[in-house]
Amino acid sequence: MSNAQALAPLDTSSPAQLPAPGIGERFAPLRQFTRQPAVQRALPAIATTSAIGIAALAWFLTQAAPQAPLFSGLDDSDKAAVAEALQSSGIAHEIDPATGALTVDADKLHQARMTLAGQGLPRAQPTGDSMIAALPMGSSRAIEGETLRGAREADLARTIEAIDAVKNARVHIAAAEPSLFVREDKPATASVMLTLQNGRTLSDGQVQAIRFLVASSVPGMNAEQVSVIDQRGALLSDSATSSDMKAFQLQTQIEDRFRAALDTLLRPMLGAGNFSVEVHADVDMSESQATRESFPENDRALTREQITRSVSGQGTPPAVGIPGALSNQPPQATTVVDQAPAPVAAGGGTETQSNENASRAYEVGREISVTHQPQGRLRRVSVAVALNQGQKALTQADLAKIDALVKGAVGFDEARGDTVAINQRPFVKVEETPPAFYEESWFLPLVKQGGAILAALLAFLFIGRPLIKAAKERARARAERESALEESLLAATETRPALPSGNSDNGGEITLEMIEAAPSYEDRANLVRAFVRQDSERAALVVRQLMQEGARA
Repeated sequence: MSNAQALAPLDTSSPAQLPAPGIGERFAPLRQFTRQPAVQRALPAIATTSAIGIAALAWFLTQAAPQAPLFSGLDDSDKAAVAEALQSSGIAHEIDPATGALTVDADKLHQARMTLAGQGLPRAQPTGDSMIAALPMGSSRAIEGETLRGAREADLARTIEAIDAVKNARVHIAAAEPSLFVREDKPATASVMLTLQNGRTLSDGQVQAIRFLVASSVPGMNAEQVSVIDQRGALLSDSATSSDMKAFQLQTQIEDRFRAALDTLLRPMLGAGNFSVEVHADVDMSESQATRESFPENDRALTREQITRSVSGQGTPPAVGIPGALSNQPPQATTVVDQAPAPVAAGGGTETQSNENASRAYEVGREISVTHQPQGRLRRVSVAVALNQGQKALTQADLAKIDALVKGAVGFDEARGDTVAINQRPFVKVEETPPAFYEESWFLPLVKQGGAILAALLAFLFIGRPLIKAAKERARARAERESALEESLLAATETRPALPSGNSDNGGEITLEMIEAAPSYEDRANLVRAFVRQDSERAALVVRQLMQEGARA
């Protein structure tokens, strides 16, 4: 028996405690109800109705809900991620073994899509092959064309997403129907929407690569007709296609190269801070191409020559013509020749007459030259060098040497109109004012740390310390109450009460069994006082334990 039960007062006014009824006694009214004749006659009908209801309930519970396709045409990786997300969310799903489509209960379709959208699933859109495979038989030409265009856009988007900085990509292609008239034919255009990774950007070269990728995949499209924007609405293709921006970047690169060369050349000679260099490069961004054809005056060669001679007179005419030539040849080109008068014989008659025809063909020389002027041609360079004049100024010979070095470093060309200006002047010393202490990089972190320490001290002084004091006060008050109770108990036992009759057999020693067997409340109280006086330390421990249990309760 515990000390709490030993010291608990006995309430004589309460009725005697009865034992708890058994399980059989609890169901006794139910058995009496079922033994009634009317209930006995209705039991078969009740059992049949209950069986039918249980069967219907089991059928409704085991009946599968109608399924609805969640997504179609997903890759295996996306399908696995979607299935895992649905399983973790407690949404039942099935995979069709024939088509591989992922289906869920029809009443949970929108819930599943919202859950997956919150987790960023599916990560990739359907591929072009799946869109073409899903094209139904007997589709019209318009539907087929739109499906092929969508498949091309999907494949281009998947290809662009392979770039590390691109999270998602959407491609839209606008292609007009081909026209029979060339003037009315409009080129195809495209727009690309990019969702970049957090903290990532695309360089101009990457944007230009995306534009060429899209333009090369669509017939009749140029890279200039592809627009690229990001998720913030910034036009990325503007800086990559502007001719003025290209010219400015090229000019800046040339000037930086010349400036770096001059700095490398003059720094070891003059020292850092003793010179200043400025370079201006005039870059020609126009592109031209010219073709010229000329005929040299004295450049010709004889390729063919034919001469025909004929002699006639009083006698038999000599044989003329080319031996072995056919007689049905076309006539030769007429050639005007000078015919001398036939010689007159001494007797006054014509003796002979000669005729000569010559045909010559010449090949005239021809020269064709093509001149191509590419973009980025350097038209003029202007260089200005300012030298620091110290205690001793540089002589003209030194300035001439520096001028020659500068001209050699920039590739000076007088015919191009390049200019180099070198001048020496005393440089003004600029005193650098040190920044204030509150502008230093260490000041703001120090203020943050000091503020955190100060806030912790204030929280300890105004919140923690009062709580600690209050806890100490409560502990001290509880200790005082316990000590006062012990003193009161000890004071109450200064006078030994008369023991009840029948307890003298133990020689005056009070036990817990004697206290429990006391017939009345007054006898029990007297025995408790005697027990406390007999063993005060044990009684104090029992009282303290009771108070601690009450405080915890």
